[in-house]
Order: sequence, then structure tokens, then C-alpha cells
Amino acid sequence: MFTHHRTQGFILKKNDSGEADRLFTVYTKNFGKLELLAKAVRKIKSKLRAGLELFYLSEIEFIQGKTHKTLTDAILINSFKNLKKDLARLTIAYRISETFDKLVRGQESDEKIWKLLSEVFEKLNSLKIRNLKLEILYYYFLWNFLSLLGYQPELYRCVFCQKRLVPEKLYFNAKEGGIICHNCFKKVKLVEEVNIETIKILRIILAKNWATLSKLKIEKSYLKSLNIISKT
Repeated sequence: MFTHHRTQGFILKKNDSGEADRLFTVYTKNFGKLELLAKAVRKIKSKLRAGLELFYLSEIEFIQGKTHKTLTDAILINSFKNLKKDLARLTIAYRISETFDKLVRGQESDEKIWKLLSEVFEKLNSLKIRNLKLEILYYYFLWNFLSLLGYQPELYRCVFCQKRLVPEKLYFNAKEGGIICHNCFKKVKLVEEVNIETIKILRIILAKNWATLSKLKIEKSYLKSLNIISKT
């Protein structure tokens, strides 16, 4: 007899399988990231359809079969309807999903990651957050996510000489673990110059101080800099 497991989950990816099935990638509150098969869900009469759409938060039930986990129930909790109506918000949701899927492996729950996902999706759905603040929201997710995975960068001291950073030419290298001062940057072949304002924004992001972040005047050049160092 199969054991039924019940939990909440964010629907992050979906892929068609066979004639009417669909495979979902779900980050669940109690089991972590799961690949779940929804049988016949693409049929109009499927009872699962109402709770299984991209970027839904749903209460789900599944059973462990011989080769895969199969969804047996899905009840919608939050559809994040404002997110679905706005291309900019939807684009960021896809970026979050892709980043999450790439970096999270295996079946392991994490309360802090669950809370971060919940916070970011609530903010993405909020009409109070718009324009460049939406773009900042992606980096808010990304850097806090990396921090939870154990990759928080050093932003207050040079990673080589350990001296406190001063407002001068500064550089970033992800492999070395953060900011490199002007005196040490020649020790590394691949570095990206980063201005002090971008570093300040990153510090606020990693402090999870959205109240301050939301009040900042964000220039496009800062977003460009964040984008560059986020890819290194």
C-alpha cells in the first residue's frame, strides 16, 4: 500500500510527458525539491489542473511509486495573479525558477529557503513594487539564495589582504569569494571592477533590508554592475 505525503509547494517548472501527463518541478515545504508526475493532467476533466500551474503555491499530495513520485491531489493556495498579468514580473519569476532549479539538487527541505521563496513571490505579486525595483528583486533573491547555500561574498574587507575596504577602485571575483582592493586585484586574472554604490546595494540586499532597499534611488548603471558580477 502506498503512503500518501501531503505538503505545500511552489510550482517552478513543468514539462509534458506522454500523451496527457506532465512532470512538475516543485519546491515543497517539508520535502525540498521534488520531481512529481501528474497523470492525465492535460485532459480538460483532470481534477488536478486547478492547482497545478506555473508559479502557483498549492497544497499537494503525492505517493512514491517504483520509478517516480505521482501527484494525487493539488489544491490552490495562491495563484499570484498580479504576477501572471505582468510580463516584467513573469520574466523575473522565470529567472528565479531557472536559477533555483540549476542550483538546488536532491531532496532536502530548508526552512530558510522556503521563507525566501515565499517572501520573493509575495513581493513579485505586489503592485507597490515596479520598474527598476522589480529588477532589484531578482538580485535580492539571488544573493540571499547564494548566501543560504553557503556562498555569501565578503563585502567589507579585501579577500586577499583582509584590510577594510575604502572608497577607491574595487574589484569583484566570485571564485575568490568577494571584493578585492586596488592593491591586490593584479593577483587574480579575471576580475570585474565594481563601484562602491553597487557594493552598498549588495550589502543592503544581504542584510535583507527591503525597507531601505525599496527607498533607494537605483540607477541603471548599478543594475548593469549587479548583473555583471552576478554572472561571474
